[in-house]
Amino acid sequence: MLGLIPARGGSKGIPGKNIKYLQGKPLIAYTLESAKESKLLSRTILSSDDPEIIAVARQLGLDVPFTRPSDLASDQSPTLPVIIHALQYLKSIGEEYDAVCLLQVTNPFRRLGMIDEAINQLEESGADALISVLPVPHEFNPHWVFEPGADGNLHIATGEEKIISRRQDLPSAYFRDGAIYLTRTEIILNEKSLYGKKLAYLHGDKDRYVNLDTMDDWFKAEELVNKFYPII
Repeated sequence: MLGLIPARGGSKGIPGKNIKYLQGKPLIAYTLESAKESKLLSRTILSSDDPEIIAVARQLGLDVPFTRPSDLASDQSPTLPVIIHALQYLKSIGEEYDAVCLLQVTNPFRRLGMIDEAINQLEESGADALISVLPVPHEFNPHWVFEPGADGNLHIATGEEKIISRRQDLPSAYFRDGAIYLTRTEIILNEKSLYGKKLAYLHGDKDRYVNLDTMDDWFKAEELVNKFYPII
């Protein structure tokens, strides 16, 4: 099982966010610590195009076997080609892995043991992939969301004709919290997908959730870090 931490340079919403200091250590350190705590990841590597990020990562003890090509490091670059590049590089030096656990630096606060929980659940489920999720607030449940149609009127996003009137009758709905994406290698390479056809899920932690994109998100992380990583 390969752990992959993607961290490109050039962040605009939070300048230098991947190595910006959060309570005395670079942001990337929190994800690295989660990966090191795992007993089921065979190897964890960084994929980055940025020399400064690479230097900081190596100082922290993170494995950086290559520099990511610049054409895979723009604002518009999707994640899948970044993973494929890493797998192809490792295969070229004789290393192959049955699955990849993508660990985003921008979702730093994973509970103890969460990565191994995800790996075990993927194996037990027999699914193609697994993601960590959080419940969608009921007011944003897709059965209560409307889309404008070609006729100029609003229609229920699920395609139903009648709306579910009671909150208690709404089916569960989830969104990706971004902490863990776990996908079998054959699905990544053969289907060019992070999700495959059978997708399992693991509940994340609402109290730990932050997705670092703007400075407001950063201020939230500064509040959370004091709760989950108190200075002793």
